Amino acid sequence: MNIDVILILIVLTNLRLLGSSRLGASIRTVSVQGFLIGLLPLLAPDHGVLWQILVLAIGSMALKGVVFPWLLLRALREADVRREVEPFVGNITSLLVGIVALGASFWIGQRLPLPSPMTSALLVPVALSSILIGLFLIVSRKKAVNQVLGFLVLENGIFTFGVGLVRELSLLVELGVLLDVFVAVFVMGIMIFHISREFDHLDTDRLSTLRD
Repeated sequence: MNIDVILILIVLTNLRLLGSSRLGASIRTVSVQGFLIGLLPLLAPDHGVLWQILVLAIGSMALKGVVFPWLLLRALREADVRREVEPFVGNITSLLVGIVALGASFWIGQRLPLPSPMTSALLVPVALSSILIGLFLIVSRKKAVNQVLGFLVLENGIFTFGVGLVRELSLLVELGVLLDVFVAVFVMGIMIFHISREFDHLDTDRLSTLRD
């Protein structure tokens, strides 16, 4: 499969996340994106030793495509939550923001001083748009699960950027593992404390009303 096709599919999964209110569908979308991200090291030429590339690809697909989505789906089942109701920014507006972020990413990508030759002309714009969309999901959604998904999208954007620009594979692995561990802690925090059992919701904005 061509790397440009993978990058286009990543863009489509980002837009689907912005337009979806169903948490289960959003988690599965991030799972698909995780598998797509895991394929990037295999398609990037001159990126390191073969066994290191295979470990990175398999590890990424396992964590982002299977483990984290499974943890999030389990958290949803325990919390008995299905939809994102009344997010800070509606789905249609979110899609428009995502399209603007994508356009801005292409504009910025054309003006950045980048090494030559690049793996793909789409790589930097797609990476930047994923980072921006991930940040937007974190601040525009009320459900803690959606905020975790936003962080995963953000991390996927950083990973995509690193695949094209970081030639030292060990550095890329270290950055990816560091962010993945943070996501794992965040996910486990949701499951351990069972926000919904205590407050009958997963809306993080309501936590600001807590008092000692």
